[in-house]
Amino acid sequence: MNNNINDIVDRIVAVKGISSEKVISILQAIQAELNYLPEEALKRVCEITEITQAQISGISTFYSQFRHQPVGEHIVRVCVGTACHVKGAGQVYDAFRRELKLADGEETDSDKKFTLEEVACLGCCTLAPVVQIDDVTYGHVETGTVKDVLEDFLLKEGRESEEKVRTLSEKGLPQGEIRIGLGSCCIASGSSGVKEALEDTLSNSGINVDVKQVGCVGVCNQVPMMEIHKPGEDAVYYTKLKSEDVGDIIQRHFKSDGFMNRFKSRFYNYAENLTFSNIPLSSDHYSVNEADTPIAEFLKGQINIATEYRGEIRPSDFEEYKSKEGFSALEKCLKDLSPNQIIDEIEKSGLKGRGGAGFPSAIKWRMVNKVQSDKKYIICNGDEGDPGAFMDRMLLESYPFRIIEGIIIAAYAVGATEGRLYIRAEYPLAVERIREGIKICREKGILGQNILGSGFSFDMEIFEGAGAFVCGEETALIASIEGKRGIPQLRPPYPAEKGLWNQPTLINNTETFSLVPWILRNGSDKFCEIGTEKSKGTKVFALAGKINRGGLIEVPMGISIRQIVEEIGGGVAGGKKFKAVQIGGPSGGCIPASMADTCIDFDSLKEVGAMMGSGGLIVLDESDCMVDIAHYFLSFTQEESCGRCTFCRIGTRRMLEILNKIKTGKGKLEDLDLLEKLAINTKKGSICGLGQTAPNPVLSTLKYFRHEYEAHINGTCPSGKCESLIKYEIKDECTGCTKCAQRCPVDAIKAKPYELHEVDNELCIKCDICRQICPVDAVVIR
Repeated sequence: MNNNINDIVDRIVAVKGISSEKVISILQAIQAELNYLPEEALKRVCEITEITQAQISGISTFYSQFRHQPVGEHIVRVCVGTACHVKGAGQVYDAFRRELKLADGEETDSDKKFTLEEVACLGCCTLAPVVQIDDVTYGHVETGTVKDVLEDFLLKEGRESEEKVRTLSEKGLPQGEIRIGLGSCCIASGSSGVKEALEDTLSNSGINVDVKQVGCVGVCNQVPMMEIHKPGEDAVYYTKLKSEDVGDIIQRHFKSDGFMNRFKSRFYNYAENLTFSNIPLSSDHYSVNEADTPIAEFLKGQINIATEYRGEIRPSDFEEYKSKEGFSALEKCLKDLSPNQIIDEIEKSGLKGRGGAGFPSAIKWRMVNKVQSDKKYIICNGDEGDPGAFMDRMLLESYPFRIIEGIIIAAYAVGATEGRLYIRAEYPLAVERIREGIKICREKGILGQNILGSGFSFDMEIFEGAGAFVCGEETALIASIEGKRGIPQLRPPYPAEKGLWNQPTLINNTETFSLVPWILRNGSDKFCEIGTEKSKGTKVFALAGKINRGGLIEVPMGISIRQIVEEIGGGVAGGKKFKAVQIGGPSGGCIPASMADTCIDFDSLKEVGAMMGSGGLIVLDESDCMVDIAHYFLSFTQEESCGRCTFCRIGTRRMLEILNKIKTGKGKLEDLDLLEKLAINTKKGSICGLGQTAPNPVLSTLKYFRHEYEAHINGTCPSGKCESLIKYEIKDECTGCTKCAQRCPVDAIKAKPYELHEVDNELCIKCDICRQICPVDAVVIR
């Protein structure tokens, strides 16, 4: 075994290199092959590289991605991001523990088949709660369906990965075009199965159409979705598709090629319609010009700049990107504009960084441009560690060439010769699409030496993050790329002066770079026309939570919360009352429904105690507890704190202790004043943005929902969310069907056929299965 492990390590090191900065990528590669980091493998790394044992120990214990114990054959990852949390991810995780019979402290079942993990965010927020087993993603998982999920996975074990997409090739003049979204949310919702059914239908019928595999369609609440375009006809959308619907849909719109194929198709359709004549299609369909449809309402009011050509463009099709003015901005910059002129244009546009508090981009660019150095770097921050955010993932998956073009333009403007794209390892499809885009750009002369004959040379590579929210902070991100623990550094010096490997470095996030080509192509004046006086352009948001129409949206700065929730999002799901929005992730705040007319721009959000952040926007309804929300975010930031500064390390822990007391009904009124004081001091005294903004969810909920804190102190949770303060009851509407008793994992409900059932709250573990499966909604939370 040792020889085998040594061979694996030797092979990995031969590819990755021996320098100390390669430590993270080497450890990632070892874990990818062995599923964990064996001690003998780590010793071998130290023997044949410049990496020390101390460095390996520090890195492998700092980043959450790394494991030091053997794991099961398959990894079950339960997403506990914000959208998943408010929809019951904690209960889903507990249900998996029960189903796998895991004792306290155990993560792997006795058969070594499954290892259970919590993950901060899988970036499929519109499908919450989400569970991923290896590379297969399950959406809308409930506690009562956990067993079904495991059985489904085992039933299909050994199948080809659903993420693998085969390319269709059609001959002759196509009868039309069919577009299928194949972003992560689409795939998780079943788009791959729909695509395979489409392939089979076209192959069997001889129908000739051009099948275009596009990226994110944005309308995540309607996927799987298929768009049919025929010459001379309005486009038609089919939404919420199932594989079995595809054949009938295609035959409705296209004719089979050849008499025998037409005969077979008609015969099969006749037989199918005869057999299933009373079963309607499960999908919905709409004309592209039809008003008042879920798609039309969702898209109305949006402006596509970062998401330009959404749902139209193949992510990795270089020629198609060029046909839609792709790389024209880069050519313009290299041939007609000086670096200073480019920065002037960015300054005139009013573009601010889209990843945090909104720092003017041109100031950063000019600082790096002015520093004299033989070597400069540029970093695209695609880490997106916020639970409840998936904008970067969607942009990286769907528009790789646009982001690459924006980075090259910025590199030319500041004089950088090397770039790094820092992407979360949890986003494999994003990594794959960007890697493919970089390869194609090198082949086409867009990257490398003497780009487009301009004399400017620049190249970039991907760095996969190892799981640390704090690495969203610039200096921590730089430390991570250098093979160190992601611990923020005091500033100055700023990265613009002394960044990656002590060289001048420009860092912007993914969305910022995606806006750059449009600005340079269309002019700063056009960008300025959109938005508000101080917040120009558009902002991409991940709209999720208790909303009817969630998805990826791009809206003009200055739009109100009400417009997003009611008009684009279609209001709160399930007929419940709109309570608040949580915006900006762990660094943001909760804004009550009474302030829904607040404009979404950098200054307005700051005034009400929130911030733009990366752009997660979670809608909350009357069933959400604001004390629980504050506790959730503070638990996250406390866990993610690097521990360097006392205010963040100790302050967040003490705040969390107080919230635990309040959440369990053991708090006192004086705790609220102490909690607020701790929050303010932590905000003032922390070194980096994580600690400075960690108190925001606490301060905003204390400000707008103080009555809920007081209710908890008095022993009640008004929303019925906090387990210590609630109990389950069964109303008189109970029909005695015994379903709840059959599914209760702890026998807290005794089966009494045709009689009113009761819950033994001494035994009840608040798993919520009884409420989910009750056919007459007789189970309630008190």
